[in-house]
Amino acid sequence: MTGARLDPFAGHILILSGHPGSGKTTTAEALAHLPGLPKVHLHSDDFWGYIKTGKIDPWLPQSHSQNQMVMEIAAGVAGTYARNGYFVVLDGVIRPWALPAFRTLGLPLHYVVLRTSADEAVSRCEERGGDSLTDPIVVRSLHAEFADLGDYERHALDAGGLDRAEAVAAAIAAFASGAYRLSAPPTSTEG
Repeated sequence: MTGARLDPFAGHILILSGHPGSGKTTTAEALAHLPGLPKVHLHSDDFWGYIKTGKIDPWLPQSHSQNQMVMEIAAGVAGTYARNGYFVVLDGVIRPWALPAFRTLGLPLHYVVLRTSADEAVSRCEERGGDSLTDPIVVRSLHAEFADLGDYERHALDAGGLDRAEAVAAAIAAFASGAYRLSAPPTSTEG
């Protein structure tokens, strides 16, 4: 896949979301390194990692206020890069409730949610090891949160069984199609 396919997307933000183990970070990193226009890969986990004291694990119910703040910060950073002509790929476990922070930027915004089976997600997370999330109970719980996106179901992209090149090609085709683009800011609260 060449960078030329991305050149029309200068100033766009792609939120590449999904459950742990769906291939978000691997795909985002590959997209950001394609030749062509300037690109930025923002990893949402980094924004939580900046909190050194008082951090609440983002999957816990009591973390909602913290999570909203982190999404506002991520949106601000993504918006600054996009307004300066960069194609921005933000990857993370970003649920639909977080989208208003990005939609109010008034910039072209795409939302692609990668999904695999729960077993594949757990297997991928366990293979990563290190300081990555590997607890199968938490991985399955987060996987379940993306099993039905309601009004955003059309933003789901099956990434099960895809290798890196196939996942990158599928992500490019998805957002380039325009089908995963979000409209202007809504007038009501998103769920």
